[in-house]
Amino acid sequence: MKNIAKASLLSLGLLLLGCNLESLEEKDSQLLTEKKSSKKKESFEVTASDISTDDTSEEHCHTINLIAGQHYEIGTVTIDVEGDILTVTYTTDGDWVLNATHLHITNCEEDDFPLTGANNPKIGHFEYASEHEDGTTQVIYTVNIGEITGELCFAAHAEVDGPSEETAWAEGEDFGGNSWAMYFEADLTDCDGDTPPPAF
Repeated sequence: MKNIAKASLLSLGLLLLGCNLESLEEKDSQLLTEKKSSKKKESFEVTASDISTDDTSEEHCHTINLIAGQHYEIGTVTIDVEGDILTVTYTTDGDWVLNATHLHITNCEEDDFPLTGANNPKIGHFEYASEHEDGTTQVIYTVNIGEITGELCFAAHAEVDGPSEETAWAEGEDFGGNSWAMYFEADLTDCDGDTPPPAF
């Protein structure tokens, strides 16, 4: 009888110890995630709104069509530079809204984009990403990337909703995989820097 009681106490002790260790691991994992996300937040800012603006009347360094479902032009992605600040703005037209956006910027060297073995982009590994509230029609990424010289490559992806739910990409060259994902190049030496960054 004493042996059964000792075994029960030992089992209970091991169970409690296991729960405490699991709880500590969860806390460590949560802290690591928070540190990663806070580090990510320091490197860029995201502003989302439901204000539709007539982008065609504004001057931008580069303006690229935002294509949904391979066939629908639903808005634009614009690039602007002011000093060390790079601004990438997604804007949708009509009934289209932005549910989430993903952005990756490289110096156009080979293998700079996170890709699968089949040359499809790993959107979950893009450097900048954000989910947006219902009705969002404009999202602005403001990134301090230091001195900007020459060409940069951009992969600008969005999850959009309108007449249908679609995947959207800024128009450009395909990655060479079996998806229709695209990226584009922009020579930022052409940017005069006179375009002010958006007011927050």
